[in-house]
Amino acid sequence: MIQRDTCYSCYRPKTSCMCKHIKQINTKTKFIILMHPKEYKKTKNGTGHLTNKSLKNSELFIGIDFSNHEKLNKIINNPANETFIIYPGEESIKLNSEPIKSERNIVLILIDSTWPCSRKILRVSKNLKNLKKVSFISDKISSFKIKTQPNNYCLSTIESTQYILELLNKHKLENLESNTIKDFINPFNKMVEYQIECAYDEYKPRYKR
Repeated sequence: MIQRDTCYSCYRPKTSCMCKHIKQINTKTKFIILMHPKEYKKTKNGTGHLTNKSLKNSELFIGIDFSNHEKLNKIINNPANETFIIYPGEESIKLNSEPIKSERNIVLILIDSTWPCSRKILRVSKNLKNLKKVSFISDKISSFKIKTQPNNYCLSTIESTQYILELLNKHKLENLESNTIKDFINPFNKMVEYQIECAYDEYKPRYKR
């Protein structure tokens, strides 16, 4: 089996590198992406890396139990920050209708994983248990045409982040141009286009579910 070269920026094979489509944006909000190791291995369709590379003010950490993660704990325990986790719950801040209220620097944690693996990360990571939750409801249907989502309302990490940016803008927590938010999803759209093209081109590596 021939090993293909990897781009160590977007972590995709160099033949399908999406870096040229990334337009980094700078946000007031700091984003932390907690990526499950299983997602890290999904070089063909993982969008966590694309999200991280598209946001200047972001960090990506890989693991399951983040209880003793030094860098994450430093961010959470920094008195200048107030850290929230994007996750549904009855007590969550419903971002569609209400803003995040904080006098400190807002940090949002996104879990890049399947729902079962996300629940495990929350269950075992003691430092995440007491964080306030933020949730949103989207009527958008994922553009991940090559991959079947568990439900119509499920979005990829980069699609979720784009919608969160729209809502943060709505509440004046960000001041981003509409075109900037629209272009944020470009590397994802190009990735999906490439995967569909591969599915129909016998001379290109095939996408496999």
